Amino acid sequence: VRSVAFSPDGQQVVSGSNDETIRVWNAKTGNLIGNPLLGHSYYVLSVSFSSNGQYIVSGSRDNTVRIWDTKNCTQIMKLGGHTHWVTSVKFSLDNERIISGSDDKTIRIWNAKTGELIGNPLQGHNDWVNSVAFSPDGNLIFSGSDDETVRIWDAKTGAAVGNSLPGHEGRVHAVGFSPDGAYIASGSDDRTIRLWDAQTGVAIGNPFLDHEGTIYSVAFSPGGHQIVSGSYDKTVRIW
Repeated sequence: VRSVAFSPDGQQVVSGSNDETIRVWNAKTGNLIGNPLLGHSYYVLSVSFSSNGQYIVSGSRDNTVRIWDTKNCTQIMKLGGHTHWVTSVKFSLDNERIISGSDDKTIRIWNAKTGELIGNPLQGHNDWVNSVAFSPDGNLIFSGSDDETVRIWDAKTGAAVGNSLPGHEGRVHAVGFSPDGAYIASGSDDRTIRLWDAQTGVAIGNPFLDHEGTIYSVAFSPGGHQIVSGSYDKTVRIW
């Protein structure tokens, strides 16, 4: 199982797997809801709910992004364009757009209703893009890459905001915005978590040090006062 996410109301969980399926589960009982969602032809690497819980977006090693209806458990659209694995997908908070990051070193913005690509692919990373995230207001996109950098993008124009954010000394696997959009957290192969000012790109304080392995996932608490991280060292830590 490569990726999991709660629905906004906390009633359901979606999972994406190496078995090429997506499954939706009842979060209280653990029972499978409906049939597995079938369509991808290779590992499913990323899944995410829309903010209204009506849709799921998925990214796969089959190089596609797909949108699914949670009520009918059916595929609505298949978005093609990436030339390598799609590693990270997210809806904007207003559900109007989807972003996808790929091992083709690009980020793409899609119209969630039509499936059309919005503008040109965002280019600037020199290696695989592992993680992407929208700011809560939908104005910024944040990405982490195997090129050991974090980048901020203007979601409307697709232009890079400032230079890449240096500091990590290993591949960046995870990025996440605070609920108020003020801060960004990133986790890396260098076993550190770094906190950034989302508007200026300036690093805040010292790196968070304690993990003994690659950090694959980071997330803010709903209040924004804590960060949770998951690592190859087999631990989950709260900061």
